[in-house]
Amino acid sequence: MPDPLSGTASVDDRDGACIVALHGDVDLEKAPSLRKLLLDCVARGKAVLIDMSAVAYIDSSGIASLIEALQTSMSKGTGFGLVSVSDQAMRVLQLARLDKVFAIHPDSDSAMAALQ
Repeated sequence: MPDPLSGTASVDDRDGACIVALHGDVDLEKAPSLRKLLLDCVARGKAVLIDMSAVAYIDSSGIASLIEALQTSMSKGTGFGLVSVSDQAMRVLQLARLDKVFAIHPDSDSAMAALQ
């Protein structure tokens, strides 16, 4: 069975952080694989930054994956943030008032600086 995240997520380890770039739709089909990917990144003990600049759509299951990864990173004392959130994804975060819960950075440079 093909990986549902194929072409939807890429991971880059940079300067002590795990940077996950999401692309396209983050929905019920992709959420379980995204959850595993994010929790694997958190388990490495590195800060996790999610680049959401290319997210066209995110549903509640995708949001739940982000929340679980945030909670896990908080319990481990590692950083977690969202970067360059697309307008579409930001609307969903704002509707759920999660824009007040997540650290949201305008770009990767500011996100990396916040981790220092």
